[in-house]
Parts: sequence; C-alpha cells; structure tokens
Amino acid sequence: MAVEIDTSAFTEEAYELLSELEDSLLELEERPTDIELISRVFRAMHTIKGSGAMFGFDEVAKFTHEVETVFDMARSGSLPVTKALIDLTLAARDQIRSILDASRGGPPANQDNANRIIAGLRALAPQKGGAAAVESKAAAPKAETDGPHVFRVRFEPRPEIFSSGTNPLLLLNELRDMGQCRVVALTNALPSLEDLDPERCYTQWEIFLTTTQGENAIRDVFIFVEDDCTLNVRLLDRDEAQEDAEPKKLGEILLERGDINEEALGKALTPLGDRLVNAGVVSADKVRAALTEQRVVQEQKQQQSKAAEVDAVVRVPSTKLDKLVNLVGELVTVQARLNQISGRLNNQHLQLVSEEIERLTGELRDNTMSIRMLAIGSTFNKFKRLVRDLSTELGKQIELTTAGADTELDKTVIDQLNDPLVHIIRNSIDHGIEKPDVRALTGKPLVGQIHLSAVHSGTSVLIQVKDDGKGLDPQLLRRKAVEKGLLSPDAVLSDPEAFMLIFGAGFSTAEKITNVSGRGVGMDVVRKSIESLRGTIDVQSQLGIGTTITLKLPLTLAIIEGLLVGVNHDYFVLPLAAVEECVELSPQDIANSHGRRIVNVRGEIVPFIRVRERFAMEGERPVIEQIVIANVDGRRVGFGVDTVVGQHQTVIKNLGDSFQYSDEFSGATILGDGTVALLLDLARMVRYVELQETKETGG
Repeated sequence: MAVEIDTSAFTEEAYELLSELEDSLLELEERPTDIELISRVFRAMHTIKGSGAMFGFDEVAKFTHEVETVFDMARSGSLPVTKALIDLTLAARDQIRSILDASRGGPPANQDNANRIIAGLRALAPQKGGAAAVESKAAAPKAETDGPHVFRVRFEPRPEIFSSGTNPLLLLNELRDMGQCRVVALTNALPSLEDLDPERCYTQWEIFLTTTQGENAIRDVFIFVEDDCTLNVRLLDRDEAQEDAEPKKLGEILLERGDINEEALGKALTPLGDRLVNAGVVSADKVRAALTEQRVVQEQKQQQSKAAEVDAVVRVPSTKLDKLVNLVGELVTVQARLNQISGRLNNQHLQLVSEEIERLTGELRDNTMSIRMLAIGSTFNKFKRLVRDLSTELGKQIELTTAGADTELDKTVIDQLNDPLVHIIRNSIDHGIEKPDVRALTGKPLVGQIHLSAVHSGTSVLIQVKDDGKGLDPQLLRRKAVEKGLLSPDAVLSDPEAFMLIFGAGFSTAEKITNVSGRGVGMDVVRKSIESLRGTIDVQSQLGIGTTITLKLPLTLAIIEGLLVGVNHDYFVLPLAAVEECVELSPQDIANSHGRRIVNVRGEIVPFIRVRERFAMEGERPVIEQIVIANVDGRRVGFGVDTVVGQHQTVIKNLGDSFQYSDEFSGATILGDGTVALLLDLARMVRYVELQETKETGG
C-alpha cells in the first residue's frame, strides 16, 4: 500500500532556512572574510539539499547541489567571496523559493533562470575543469572542529515516521558522507512476523561517526525529522578515542548508555568494592567514600548537562492560534455577562466566583495575546535585500540601518505591515535618496541612509522610515495636486497638509513612469493599509535634509481596552488609549459657544462632534451632555454622547461594507447582555466631518 508523503514539514523548514540564508548572505557581503558566515551559508545549502532529496524534491536537491559545490570552495578559502558570488547565490536562493512555491500551487519555476545561475557559478570556479573539478575539491570538507572526533548518535525514529515520507536509510547515508561511520541496528523492538506492520518502523540505530565536522552539522541531517524521532548526539571523550587510552569496561558502557541499570549489573557481577573488601585490600569505609565521590561527580555532571539544555519550541499552525484567540474573545464576552448577572442578583457567592473567573480570564487573555506577539525584526530583515537590489538598479548607494528589531507586534499586524513598508522604502529610494554625484554637489556623503525603527508607545507601536534624501517640496506637491485635479487652485494648505498629498490616489511627482514608481498607487496603498489596521500616518520633511514617515499602529487587533458610551439606546466604544478625559456640557456652555461645536476645557477651546448628529440618530439629547476628549492625530477633539458607561474589554469583530458609515467604524463588539456596540474610528470620523464642513463652506 502506497504511503502518502507529507512534505509540509520540509517546506516550512526550507522557507525558514531560505530566510536565514538571505540574511547571512547580506551580512557576508559586508564581511566577506568571515569564516563563520561562510560556513553558515554552506550548512543552509547542505541541509536544504539533503532534506530536499529525502522528501522527493529532486529539482531542489539537484540545483542546490550545484550552488553548494561552488560555495564550498569559498569555505575552503580557494574562492574569494565577491559581489558576483553573492549576487548569484541570492539569485539561487530566489530560484529555490520559486521551486518550492511551484510545489504549493504557484507558477512554475523558470528553468532558463536556473541554468543561467548554474553557468554563472561554474564560471567563478578557478579550475579549468569546470564544475567537475569544483566537485572534487568540495569532496573533502573543511574541518569545522579542531580535529577529528568520535560522536555517538542514537537515532530512535517513531514507528509512524514512514507516514511523513521519511526514509531513515537516506539519513544514515548522509552521515556516511561526513566521515568514517559504523552503524549498529537495534532490532529488539521488532515484533513477530504475524504482528509486523510494513508501514511502521521498528528499528533504531546507533551510529559511531568519526568526523571533522561539529555537532550542529550532524543535527542538521535530522532537522526535518526532529519532531518524529528521539535524537541523542554525544561527543565521546577525546581520551577514549586515543589508542593508548584505557577502554571503558563493558558494564560502564552499558550503564552510561542507559541500556541496563545498576541493579541489573549488580545481579550479573559481584561489585568491585565487595571483592576488594573481601580480599582485605581496602576497608569498607574507604570504598563507601570512593562511591560517594563517584556519585557526587556524576550528579554534578548531570546538573551541568541540564543547565545546558534549551527550551523546546513547539511549532503550531497559525490557524489553531487564531481559533484560540477567537475562543478567548468569546470567553471574555461570557465573563462580562456573568459579571452583570452576579451584580444584578447581588449574590455574594456568585460574585466571588465571577471575580475569580474574571481574574483567570484576564490571565488567559494576556497569555494568549502574548503568544501572538512577534518581534518585528524578521520583517525588517526582508528590506535589506530590497534596498540592496533596488539601489543597484537605480545606480544609487544606499545603506539600510534598523533599530528596535525586538519590538513586538501582533502577528496579524506584522503580516499586513509588509506591503506598506515596501512601498514607503521604495519611495524613499526612488524619490528621496539622490544619486552619488548629486549628493556630492550638495556636500552629503555619497552613501545615502535609510533608517527603519520601531518603538513601543503606550498601547501602540511607532514605526519610522527616515531618509537623508532631498526631502519633500510642499510647493511642488501643491502644484502637482492642482495639475491632477486633486486640489482646487485657491486651496490653502499648510506644509504638513501638503505632505499628506502624497497618499492621494493617483498622485505622483515622478516625471515618467518606470517599473519602480510613477503611477501614483503605491502610497495610496500605504494609506488604505494603515487605516485598515486602525493606524495613523505622520509625515515630517525638510527640503534638502530628508523625510521621516511615522506609522502609529495598535499592538493588537483582537482585544483592546475601550471606553463604553451610550447614545439613546445604542452603545459605542472609543479606544481607551486615545481617551484623555470626560467633561460635562451644560446648556450654559452651549449658550456661551453661540451655536458652535466647541467646549471650554480649563481655558482651552476644544472642538467636538456630536455622535447623535453625525449618525442621524433619533431621540433628544439630554440636558447635560458628556464630552469625551480624545487625542486624534496629535489634536484634542471631543465626542458628544449621552452617557459614559465605563471601561470595557472589547473583543473586536469585523463589519461588512454594507453598513452606512462603515468607514467610520473599525469593528463591533458584543456586550455581556448580547447587545452590539460599534467601535468608533476617531481619526476617520474627524476627517470626514472636516471634509463635509469644507464642502458646505465652499472651501
């Protein structure tokens, strides 16, 4: 019966290795003589090749072998690491990814491109014999340790390992390629013939490998089956490998390997201590002291071994994690309902249970959300390749620096953040950074700088893209907007408002359309993407100095702290992070404002929006209104409501596009009694109200 091969383990690990390979190559370009980086690149290629062959990806294995063969020459020092080698290896990395994408339903990989890469790599080989000579050179791997060592590898595959398409013999053959190898098959678990299942693996192996390579290289052979086996790799003591060293006794070896215990050994042999005492050679006390010393040393070694262990990492599909977050969200909603019921019944025992469940729910929510938080550094690293390739294409010299790579964001936010950052960085490279000759005339360094940073700010994350280019010309932006009909000729815009024109649909300052920019769609995509994440954008620029674009994003899109307010019989939620204070608006305050929607807050005039009027809601407003003052894009703006209910844990649910004013809501939530409350998008509300007032006044 044929066994269906599950290749998901290989492809997932291969994508991770390709990402690490790209980072290593970009680092290697800056430090071309770093032997550790060269070895890291080689090991990544070697692992992809071996595992690709094991899982039936023959095209990956064959192509990667060509790259590995040539790159091994750089590892041995016979081929220098040049820009040409880095370019070809990066192209090879992209080709391998294309092959993997094709296996998952993507477009087929370009074989002509693969042939060009292979030809280019072979051309770099210094031997006249071409690839064959290179391969013979690569056959003798460079030592990764300070000499040949003996490793004992115990490989215990799970019985179900065949179902993943793994052939253990291929792994053993790969170990044989690493040095002198002796393999011992352990068949004690083999059942009788009538009980034998041909689709289960009953054999385990012990391999004694003499090699110049290190433990990591051995473990790399098993990297794609580590979840389907028990693997123990031990460097045997160097003295044991010496010819004049006294070999360990059979009993010691069996005990050390865990094949027998001391009790079993004691039944088979008379202890040495007893024999010495019986012979009158030594006293029993001295034997007990020696045994105590032996146990203490052994315990110390065990403690050191445990201290060296690293925490296990469990790989979980993101769909399961998303389901967990949804279930936690439902639990938060039910817990809020329980709080309402316990408060209404005024039952002390029920209230105690409710408080305990609220505490546990809060801990579960925080723990679950922390699992979804990922460091943004993995996203930052992707842009090093973008800057490198695009600056070369445009004939510019640009260096990308990063800061705050360990800043954590919700996985959903990080996934949707890639495209906006790509457009912003491409825009900085194309429009911002000048060419070297132009920079020289203005007294700037020939190498332009793009700085990408992230930092926490309360319940938000600030991501900045800063360049030292020519900056934005507000006059040019206004003129282009008028030419494209996006702005009336008599409109008056401040410089910050003019800077925001770059995010308009169809807006571009490029004189001609290229494959990089000019169509006016990139920055429009940025604005829409950031708004969909409930984020905001700020642009600061100085002509001739540079431009800084700041993205302010929420830490998470799943559960937030909100302020619950009421208008008539309906409820709304404002993000608590934006709320500054709440004030009352009396009839006298309304009279003093002479019909204008402003409120005097300790001498400061703050404009406000009546939620009731904005959404054309029925009912009369109360005599005393509540004004919630919030910080919206750096400005204090009020929102008039009937009542302020209080703080509320908001589990956000998406809204469809069929609702009126849907752009001004960033989602909805379900209250404890089943009532639906809408989450207000404060920035969009303010923007739409300002646009409406501009149209009404003819501005």
